[in-house]
Amino acid sequence: MRNAPDSEGAPVGVFVGLATLDVIHRIGAAPAVNQKITSTAQFVAAGGPAANAAVTFAALGGRAILVTALGEDPVADVIRADLAAYGVRVVDAATGTSRAVPVSSVAVVESTGDRSVVSLDAVTSDASPPPGLGELLADADVVLVDGHHPLIARAAAEFAAARGVTLVVDAGRWKPVMGELVSYATDMVCSDDFRMPGADDPASTAAALVRSGVRTVVTTHGGEPVQWWSAGERGSVPVEPVVVVDTLGAGDVFHGAYSYFSTQSGRGVAERIDRSARVAALRCSVIGPRAWLSELPTQQTRKRER
Repeated sequence: MRNAPDSEGAPVGVFVGLATLDVIHRIGAAPAVNQKITSTAQFVAAGGPAANAAVTFAALGGRAILVTALGEDPVADVIRADLAAYGVRVVDAATGTSRAVPVSSVAVVESTGDRSVVSLDAVTSDASPPPGLGELLADADVVLVDGHHPLIARAAAEFAAARGVTLVVDAGRWKPVMGELVSYATDMVCSDDFRMPGADDPASTAAALVRSGVRTVVTTHGGEPVQWWSAGERGSVPVEPVVVVDTLGAGDVFHGAYSYFSTQSGRGVAERIDRSARVAALRCSVIGPRAWLSELPTQQTRKRER
């Protein structure tokens, strides 16, 4: 584990969105109705799209700041401690308030690495932007929003657009605020399941985003090649094959890596995607939410999986 670098040259990423506490069980098979099963391993870690992306950004050598809403809750303290241990600075928009912090129940099937997640989210959150959000964003090299805590996401997107900062939108699924975020996005990184209203497949979704003025659209397809559209060009990037043992957070990892590599000048879209896909593939090849970080070349671990 490494903390965020002190070097002035390290890129600054601001990640706006959801933070959860993930309780993860590895199981041999999904349980039947009313069946109790025993897991083969258990992990507890902070999760959520923006939080996982921030951890990845920090692990690669960036200075990661997560803007979320946690409030005063024992669960929130666990989330904050875990993120701090992995180099992520947390800015809490709900300081001094009491709210239900999302706890995710996660099951990962050993034979395939597939995961199932049951959780609250923050799509309808009414959390307001924290004081000083503009000052935080003023130093950012890249901003990522995941569509949770929509008031904060909208404010961050507007500020990033006004300053000409790269704004990456994590488009895992359509959320109500997405219609507004698209108008500010420079980069939409979409899952295979993401659909613009009226679109019926990833290609028509990408076409709609391009027509909306998004500079770069990227669509991931699990282990299949990643498709991209940018500046009137398009292409695909193959994904490195690995033995998949754990897919939890793989998309979030891709987004965090993509954000990091977008801060490095001279890297074209295809190279950013290739490097990000390699980081996500590494995550899928290692069991547990944090152990894979020790395999990154820049990573120095000081904390073990819990």
